[in-house]
Amino acid sequence: MNRSAYYVGEQSFVVEQSSPEPPGPGQVRIDVAYTGICGTDLHIAHGAMDQRVRVPAVIGHEMSGRIVEVGAGVEGHRVGDPVTVMPLDWCGECPACRAGHSHICHRLNFVGIDSPGSMQQSWTVPARILVPLPADLSLAHAALVEPTAVAVHDVRRSRLAAGEHAVVIGAGPVGLLIGTVAQATGAEVTVLELDPRRRELAAELGLSTVDPSAVDVAGYVQEVTGGAGAEVVFEVSGSAAGVRTATDLLAVRGRLVVVAIHPTPREVDLHRIFWRELEVIGVRVYEHADYVEAVRLVHGGQVPADRLISRIVPLAEVAQAFQALAAGGDVKVLVDCGGNA
Repeated sequence: MNRSAYYVGEQSFVVEQSSPEPPGPGQVRIDVAYTGICGTDLHIAHGAMDQRVRVPAVIGHEMSGRIVEVGAGVEGHRVGDPVTVMPLDWCGECPACRAGHSHICHRLNFVGIDSPGSMQQSWTVPARILVPLPADLSLAHAALVEPTAVAVHDVRRSRLAAGEHAVVIGAGPVGLLIGTVAQATGAEVTVLELDPRRRELAAELGLSTVDPSAVDVAGYVQEVTGGAGAEVVFEVSGSAAGVRTATDLLAVRGRLVVVAIHPTPREVDLHRIFWRELEVIGVRVYEHADYVEAVRLVHGGQVPADRLISRIVPLAEVAQAFQALAAGGDVKVLVDCGGNA
């Protein structure tokens, strides 16, 4: 039997059993080991995406598992292989796809939001979205590949180089991963975070931290950069204050990378952008190369997975896991979906 956690609306989940879906041509069936809960999942659970997500819905896309069944015509994948998925399924025909930007396809199916996701024991998916994992990589750690790929994509798009200064506004899971990936490039990284628990974790990860409520942040950045400002600022907080702060911190021709999803339009200092010839760079999801690099970083230990995983809960307790994550204190909660043998 296949146990699945269904979001049924109004912050509620039910766990039900069904028969596993056999793979069709070009598909594989995966025993899901772990599924991470991310900020988008929280938005779904709070009803913020009800216009997009059809209930009852199996959500989740940060996952790891093993192939247990292979459909006709699938090559390069075998039963027993450890895998994750890059949860993007594109049309291949729209202007974005034709321009080589299929990861932001006009008709993108984000698997786990627009179609059934991984918060279940048995999951049947197209083989084309699989990403192989090293045999010796912990499947719990491998559930961090997807958010790490977000960070890799963001840092790559920023063109951050060794010796440059980067500021990360917001030390949630993605902010911490961006800081970790940015530091791995050889950049000097400062993380701005109001929450003392998140600042403490960032410091434990070797990142320089600042409490923006206690320090003149613009003055601090000027001081540590010799009066120049930061070459790159990653806005990860999703707050109006974060956007206002970001442009004040940038050097001449600095790059503002908009990572967070801002639900409402924000005021932006266009004069500052004009005066310093700043760039504003949007980042959304990832490309295959980002996933390959994310697997390498997680496997190599550059991503401190054990420090980022706050707790692992059984599938039956998924509702409590969402409540705990929303209450704060946890960084990354994984749901044990049962396929971690």
